[in-house]
Amino acid sequence: MSEQLMPLTYENVLALIRENALEFDKQLKDSRQEFKQWMKDFSEEFNKQRQEAALRSEKLERQMEKTDKQIERTGKEVSTLGSRVGEIIENMVGGDIIEQFQELGYAVTAYSRRKIFGIKGKIGSGEIDLFLENGDVAILVEARTTLKIDDVKEHIEKLEKYRHHVEANGNTDKRKFIGAVATGSAAENVIKFAHRQGLYVIVQAGRTVEILPPPAGFVAKKW
Repeated sequence: MSEQLMPLTYENVLALIRENALEFDKQLKDSRQEFKQWMKDFSEEFNKQRQEAALRSEKLERQMEKTDKQIERTGKEVSTLGSRVGEIIENMVGGDIIEQFQELGYAVTAYSRRKIFGIKGKIGSGEIDLFLENGDVAILVEARTTLKIDDVKEHIEKLEKYRHHVEANGNTDKRKFIGAVATGSAAENVIKFAHRQGLYVIVQAGRTVEILPPPAGFVAKKW
């Protein structure tokens, strides 16, 4: 049986409007409540993320300060290292290193510091800390505050590079090149290694430098 329709009277229309108004008001209140809850959740999440971002920013700032201090320390260490290397070279130049090599039979009478060969930054280029020359042999000296085996190997590579540089550029320089390493400190095994490679070892003691006596049977390698 079909549902009977409510008679369309003024009272019935008002009742229907009131009923719909109450329902709409309820839905509006629910929507407002949901919106308030959403805003509350959003605000809490936003504040949480803002706090986390502030903590990350603070942490990054502390890390940057730490990095800046490390860079400053490294810069000072590099500066100090450069000063100590320069001091070793100055002591060699200001001392009697040329006379010491002359006593070993090398006719060196002149020197140059920081001799650069090749194009800086390019393959085959390099810098020689102290270059002793004249006569038929030139002596290429590498200075290190603390000498390690890798430094010795690196200097040998530099000697080979310099020989190749001379020949590749059609230079008429027919001299032989020998190597020496100068240092303020070196372990005994490093000194022995350098000697086995045919390099002279120069050590600094205070403001003087001296060529360590090579072992028996030592022959300076020539490039």
